[in-house]
Amino acid sequence: MADPKGFLKVTERELPARRPVPVRIMDWKEVYEPGDTAVLRRQAGRCMDCGIPFCHQGCPLGNLIPEWNDLTWRGEGRSASERLHATNNFPEFTGRLCPAPCESACVLGINQPAVTIKQIEVSIAEEAFGNGWIEPEPPGRLTGKTVAVVGSGPAGLAAAQQLTRAGHTVAVFERDDRIGGLLRYGIPDFKMEKHHIDARLRQMQDEGTRFRAGVEIGKDITWDDLRARYDAVVVATGSTVPRDLPLPGRDLAGVHFAMEYLVESNHATAGDQVPHQITAEGKHVVVIGGGDTGADCIGTAHRQGALSVTNLAIGRQPPSDRPDHQPWPMAPTIFEVQSAHEEGGERSYLASTVEFLSNDVGEVRALRVAETEYTADGRRVPKSGTEREIPADLILIAMGFTGPERELVEEQLGAQFTARGTLERESDYQTTAPGVFVAGDAGRGQSLIVWAIAEGRAVAAEVDRHLMGSTALPAPVRPTDVAIGL
Repeated sequence: MADPKGFLKVTERELPARRPVPVRIMDWKEVYEPGDTAVLRRQAGRCMDCGIPFCHQGCPLGNLIPEWNDLTWRGEGRSASERLHATNNFPEFTGRLCPAPCESACVLGINQPAVTIKQIEVSIAEEAFGNGWIEPEPPGRLTGKTVAVVGSGPAGLAAAQQLTRAGHTVAVFERDDRIGGLLRYGIPDFKMEKHHIDARLRQMQDEGTRFRAGVEIGKDITWDDLRARYDAVVVATGSTVPRDLPLPGRDLAGVHFAMEYLVESNHATAGDQVPHQITAEGKHVVVIGGGDTGADCIGTAHRQGALSVTNLAIGRQPPSDRPDHQPWPMAPTIFEVQSAHEEGGERSYLASTVEFLSNDVGEVRALRVAETEYTADGRRVPKSGTEREIPADLILIAMGFTGPERELVEEQLGAQFTARGTLERESDYQTTAPGVFVAGDAGRGQSLIVWAIAEGRAVAAEVDRHLMGSTALPAPVRPTDVAIGL
C-alpha cells in the first residue's frame, strides 16, 4: 500500500491552484497551474489500500486506483502509468473531464475528504507523455479482418485502439473536419487543450488505426455500403440530438442550442474562420441548464467578453454536503462550483422559462421566467404571479440530449431504437442489424466520458469475439451494468 500512516498524517485534500480569474479569462488555456510533485505524492500516500476498494466500483473502467496511487507515492511514475493504462486508454482525457465518481466512492471519504484520485490520474498521464513513455503498441500480427468505427469521440477511439491492437484493420470515420468528436468540438479548450487529443492520435496512427475525417456515414457513404466493405461496424456517434425548449419566441434570432455555440467557439479557438460566429461579446447572455454543458457556455461567454451571464436551472439548488438519501459510496448530487462559475455571472435556481421576448426586428431582447412550482404528481411548472424578465441578447439552451440522430440509421440499416431514443442492442452490444455494434452514448444515452471509454473497450471485446470466435480483450462493462449512483 501507499504510506501506511498517510491518511492519518495528511487529512486534507490538496489540489493545484487555478490561475487567477482576471488572467485566465483572457485566454483559452487550461485553468490549472502546474501541480507540485511533493503535493501529488503526499495526496497519493493518503490512499488506504482498502480491503474492499470501493473506488473500483465507482469507476466503470475498474481502474486499479490503489495500485497506481502506491506507485506514485513511491516515485515509480512509469510503473504507475503502465497500471493506469492497463484499464484506461485515455487517462489524460478522463483526468480532466470526468466528474470522478471514484472519489465519491473512496472509503476515506467516510470521515475525511476523498483522495484526489482524478488529479493523480491526470498527473501520471502528463508525466508519461512528458517522458516519452506513451509509445505505440502495434499488433504482433494482423487478422485480415476489417472494422469500421463511426464516430471519433471517447467511445469510438477506445474501441478503435483496442481492435487495432488485437490485429484488426480499423478505420475511424468522423463527419467533422478533425478527429475527436465531442472532445474536439464541444469541450472548451480551457477544460482540455486540443494538443492532448493530437498526441494520442499520433500514437494510434503509429499503431495502425486509420482516420477518415470529413466523411459522413449515411450521406457520403451509405450505411449499407459501409457494412458491405467491412467485416464489422461499430456505431459510436454519441447522443447529439439536443433537448429543445419549444416555447413562444423560440425561433427568434439569438436563441441557440449550446452546442451550436460551443462548436463554433472551438473552431475559432483552433484558428478557423467562422463566418457569422455566434458570440457573447458585448451581450447579456442567459444559459438555460445547470449542468456541465451550461458551465462550458458560461466560461466561454466570459472569455468572449459578455456584458453579463445568467445561468438558470429549473430545479432546486443541490445541497453543499452529501444528502442522506445518497449515502457513501453513491455519487451524490451536490452543489458544485466549477471554474466557470468562479469567473462571474449569476446562478438562479427554481427558474422556469415562460417565453422568449422579441425586439422590433425579430431578435431576442429578454427572457420571461417564473418561479418553479412542484405539483402533487412531481411535475415542475411555472408559478403564476411570479413572472419576471431577464435582459438577454443571446440565449443558450443547455438542457442535455435526447439520443443519437436516427433517421438515416433507421432507413439504411433498419436498426431499431428503444423508447428512450437510443439504439437497441443485445448483451454483446450488437444492434438489430447483424454485424453492427453500438457503444457509448448512442446506445447508453447521455452519460459520462468514463462510461464511454468503458463501453468502447467492452464493445471491442465483443467485436473481436464476433470476428475470431474468442477474445483476450478486457470487457469492463455490459450494456445492462449500472454504476453506484449513476
